[in-house]
Amino acid sequence: MGNLKTALKSEFGGAGRTMSPPSPKRPKKSCDDPNCPFHGSLSVRGRSLDGLVVSAEMDKTAIIRRDYLHYVPKYKRYERRKSHIPAHNPPCLNAKEGEQVKIAECRPISKTVAFVVVAIRGDQ
Repeated sequence: MGNLKTALKSEFGGAGRTMSPPSPKRPKKSCDDPNCPFHGSLSVRGRSLDGLVVSAEMDKTAIIRRDYLHYVPKYKRYERRKSHIPAHNPPCLNAKEGEQVKIAECRPISKTVAFVVVAIRGDQ
């Protein structure tokens, strides 16, 4: 089977790594959303993560599933974990359910939303 950590990382595509703030290409569509990092005044800072859109039914908000590995020292093994992160979904990107996206941290937009979708990576 090989190394479990390497296998799981390749399966999840290395999702969950923190990187410097993104500078993706501007989307072709434009929008008049004030909370858009491209066409509004929302600044991006802090963490940048990859994930899968599991729900995009709310107005301008998507739920992003982030899969990651957690090390359990007692058993000297890794376990799979997941977290759901609500993120602002600007109308110019409009990420759909099942798409791989890149999200970036921003100021709190609402009680639970502190991330914004900045790029769409493709379908899973």
